[in-house]
Amino acid sequence: MRSVGVFGGTFDPIHIGHLAAVEDAAHTLSLERVLFVPNRQPPHKVGKPVSPAADRVAMVTRAIADNPLFELSLVEQEREGPSHIIDTMRRLKGDAAEDVRMVFLVGCDALRDLHRWYEPQALLDEFPVVVMDRPTLQPTHWSDVASRFPRIREQVLVVHVAQLDISGEDIRRRVRSGLPVRYHVLPQVAEYILARGLYTETERPQWGDISAPAP
Repeated sequence: MRSVGVFGGTFDPIHIGHLAAVEDAAHTLSLERVLFVPNRQPPHKVGKPVSPAADRVAMVTRAIADNPLFELSLVEQEREGPSHIIDTMRRLKGDAAEDVRMVFLVGCDALRDLHRWYEPQALLDEFPVVVMDRPTLQPTHWSDVASRFPRIREQVLVVHVAQLDISGEDIRRRVRSGLPVRYHVLPQVAEYILARGLYTETERPQWGDISAPAP
């Protein structure tokens, strides 16, 4: 059985914390490849400013281009409505060969909001879920998660990944403040952010169409 990782996110922007964590997880789990899936309409960020989808996709494309293990998936860009991971995983599984197992990769900081996800128990029941353990300002309290998902510790695998405490929120703040992000994102992503003037405006659209122009 071959295993393919699935790592979804807003990627606003994708940063070296994402890349290092996923590469470590892929190595630990001997994944054949990892699909990076940019959200089209992040359901957990409704009403919040999010860069256009085309820009977020372009940054992911640039960030993973030189790693043969990483691959871009536009499955959520091609689907209307909110980007629910259970729908994405089912679609990817349906499109995959019979000998391929789809593995969902998620950061440990996301678990505290698992109960707010769409059909979270179905996700745990239907797919292998791998929690990438890394530093976070709000550490996961397993007892709290287990109060809603009693079998959570049995249903997820925790792997230790690179300890890089970098966040998209901090990167956006740094850009707005005129601070460097050279060692937070890859050079090609930093260049794209500068060229497009991303994160310099206080107000941004909630999300954008994948067809929006990008250099």
